[in-house]
Amino acid sequence: MSVAEFIGDEVSAAGYRLCGVNAHVANGNNVVDLVKQACERASLVLVGSNVVEGLNKQELDELLANTEPPVLVVPDVRGLTEVPDITARIHKQLGMLE
Repeated sequence: MSVAEFIGDEVSAAGYRLCGVNAHVANGNNVVDLVKQACERASLVLVGSNVVEGLNKQELDELLANTEPPVLVVPDVRGLTEVPDITARIHKQLGMLE
């Protein structure tokens, strides 16, 4: 079992590979499949923010609901895409008003 796996764009994946992380380049069509495969092999799955923007809200919610292993969205290296707001997501899941 690998410690962590990254799924994202080519540039970010190259940086993660230099750090010793298994990295996979995703396009808009294979993100969900790559994350599910990584969840079977790794203890932590990191997904680039630029590849999750193509997912619908339900797909993203299902991926981020994983707790074993945790699936986290990380900023892309170019800073072009924002990371989804986790605070609002947690408030909604807990039924808290803003």
